[in-house]
Amino acid sequence: MSPIAGLPMYDFPEVRLLTDGLWHAIADRLKAAGIKAPDNLIRPADLMGFWRSPDLLLGQTCGYPLTRYLGDAVQLVATPHYTAPGCVEAWHCSVIVVAAGSSVKSLADLQGKTAVINERGSNTGMNLLRASVAPLAGGKPFFGSVIESGGHARSMEMVGAGEADVATLDCVTFAMMQRYRPEKAAKVRVIGETPSTPALPLVTAAATPPATVDALRKALMEVAADPDLAVLREAVFLKGFEVLPVEAYKRVVALEESAEAAGYPVLL
Repeated sequence: MSPIAGLPMYDFPEVRLLTDGLWHAIADRLKAAGIKAPDNLIRPADLMGFWRSPDLLLGQTCGYPLTRYLGDAVQLVATPHYTAPGCVEAWHCSVIVVAAGSSVKSLADLQGKTAVINERGSNTGMNLLRASVAPLAGGKPFFGSVIESGGHARSMEMVGAGEADVATLDCVTFAMMQRYRPEKAAKVRVIGETPSTPALPLVTAAATPPATVDALRKALMEVAADPDLAVLREAVFLKGFEVLPVEAYKRVVALEESAEAAGYPVLL
């Protein structure tokens, strides 16, 4: 086995070297505990293949694939605590954004308009928006059209440029955009927040031995508490980690089921 690791979910180019620094701190602790760990993170183009790899030592995924597609392939290691607005301990939400100059005041004003999502398999970009729209839709299509952008940052850019009317953005991503791409963030305006779910989970392969999982958790907790790493953590809004029971992510499924019960199973 040649273990692999990747932290792709908030891997903005502006913070890539800092993310690498955090990984090196984690890997050093794992190696000191006798765990074989890669020296460097990978940047996978095929996320599903990466998450399902039997060689996965540590990766970060989204709550929707965790609950819908990855149950047989991974085990939950820990959930981060982020400091971005919209985060409370291990929970986070998405912000609902429209163009800065839009007259829209609430989600209800967007009926018949164009929504942009990062992808259909996203909790923060699709599932949370669907849950927010379902009570307004009355079991009928709500938006005039729904388009896919391929990523939260691109969704925000499209809304800011008038190519779409609304998007929901993971609140950590939005905080990253405000900090590192303020000129683009200034082109949108927040009109609300979605329901909250547990933050993006850190996972390892299903076959990773319990002793290795324990070592991963110990390394993460030590990195979160190391004062020498405070600057790196702050740069990516990272405060700490919590070992949530995997059942906590049933909140993701519950929101999907609530939309289905309201007659709105597909974001339209």
